[in-house]
Amino acid sequence: MSEGKTEGRDGVRQYNVGYDDDGIRLDRWFKRHLPETSFTTVAKWARTGQLRVDGARATPGDRIKAGQTLRVPPPEPAIADTADAPRPKRERPPLSDDQIAYAREMVIHKDLQALVINKPPGLATQGGTKTSEHVDGLLDALQYEAEGRPKLVHRLDKDTSGALLVARTTRAAGFFAKAFSGRTARKVYWALVVGVPSIDDGMVDLPIGKQPGTGGEKMHVDEENGQAARSRYRVIERAGNRCAWVELQPFTGRTHQLRVHMAAIGHPIVGDGKYGGAAAFLTGGVSRKMHLHSRRIRVDHPDGGSIDETAALPTHFAESLATLGFDEAKGDAMPFEEPKKGPPPKAVLKQRAKAHAKTMRKEHRGERRRRGSKD
Repeated sequence: MSEGKTEGRDGVRQYNVGYDDDGIRLDRWFKRHLPETSFTTVAKWARTGQLRVDGARATPGDRIKAGQTLRVPPPEPAIADTADAPRPKRERPPLSDDQIAYAREMVIHKDLQALVINKPPGLATQGGTKTSEHVDGLLDALQYEAEGRPKLVHRLDKDTSGALLVARTTRAAGFFAKAFSGRTARKVYWALVVGVPSIDDGMVDLPIGKQPGTGGEKMHVDEENGQAARSRYRVIERAGNRCAWVELQPFTGRTHQLRVHMAAIGHPIVGDGKYGGAAAFLTGGVSRKMHLHSRRIRVDHPDGGSIDETAALPTHFAESLATLGFDEAKGDAMPFEEPKKGPPPKAVLKQRAKAHAKTMRKEHRGERRRRGSKD
């Protein structure tokens, strides 16, 4: 969300970029928040230096970050019958009684400023191509007695379950956006991974970028151009050498970060075929669904104190723990502490990440050759 609009005497508007808009193009921001402003107008403002991000000149294709300030000129007079006239904003369809009940069943915390829901696996956080069912589309059901519609302040992958924080006011949305962009919000995930890490308590410090040729749908370790990414893992229990139950804490917020990092060190998350391939699936009655769950979220509250909520496991994850002989209580008994200081074993992790990336490239080349031979 983009919050905190102010307007000067000259009509110039100032907007703060919210967490939901982190990383999007500037022209996309206008489509979301000022749809009445045409692309032609945005391009003209950029060309004449009137459009600025944190005081610097900006172009429509620039990507913006949460916390930045946008300077937007006053609205221009409407011109009738222009080819690029903005389309009217689409109204959200009313929710059915079943959808309202479904959304409210997910709520595990509610106060005047915030909600925490336990998102089920398979439900996207926001809509997209071929995605009609998502949390954002259900937020009208979670308005309750508040004046405004709730606002998303962070995301979970579609197949990742667990605790998701939602702001109920504009003030709370801005407060939580700063907590996530400033990394003061803490999230604890549980995962089942293939194999057992040789180090019980480790930090993965490997940069992540978009994998070329995937249209931004897949990420990979990118030592040259990737963004810094750090994830901590701790082994809770192990099932021989077959599988480990781990606690994960992301200390940066890159797309698919935990999934990429665990695959990079040779221990993909169970059920994550996207990054682990066929090796990510276990036999013996263990579900093929992804085993990554946002177990706990702790964040300061805008009215003082903090929100600290734990989300129950989805059925398939709980059944897999039982099948493997793991005791759920041991996970919650892990101390909620800061990561150990000192240099992480980067050399070992980088070597494994490079070996993994090399293997994946070979597999992709083999797939392309096989497809080519069929043609």
